[in-house]
Amino acid sequence: MKFDDRTLDHIYKQILPRYPSRRAAFLPVLHLAQKKFGAVSFEVEKYLAELLDVPLAEVHGVASFYSMVHQKPRAKYTIHLCTNVTCSLLGSDDLRYYLYGKLGVEPGQVSQNGKFEIQETECLGCCGTAPVLIINGELFENITREKIDELVGRMV
Repeated sequence: MKFDDRTLDHIYKQILPRYPSRRAAFLPVLHLAQKKFGAVSFEVEKYLAELLDVPLAEVHGVASFYSMVHQKPRAKYTIHLCTNVTCSLLGSDDLRYYLYGKLGVEPGQVSQNGKFEIQETECLGCCGTAPVLIINGELFENITREKIDELVGRMV
């Protein structure tokens, strides 16, 4: 499990020069690794520690700290559903259970077909357009049951 020459070239010529140290450049490289390998397994952590000359314990500490870094491959569609106060007051609790039933998956699980995963998120920072959710990095605002039906219909 290694980066190809093109990716290494990007890391050494584009990413590392923007930071004062390799340790400071770790997060962008970590995100690149997750995109390239699908997850940041222990093997990937060891590779990154060696590549950037950073202690493995630090790599693991960072990789396990951030909720957007995944140790196992994810579903095709990862849905982050905001459960903060504003979204809850505007209906996200009802929408949450509707979504679970529609997809047949509970928070933190991957659906049997491997397509869907739901992550409950404390805040997505969009209180003015609540309730909100993010699907594979794309924000959807003013969510209703009808919008959920439309979004799921596009993914099926």
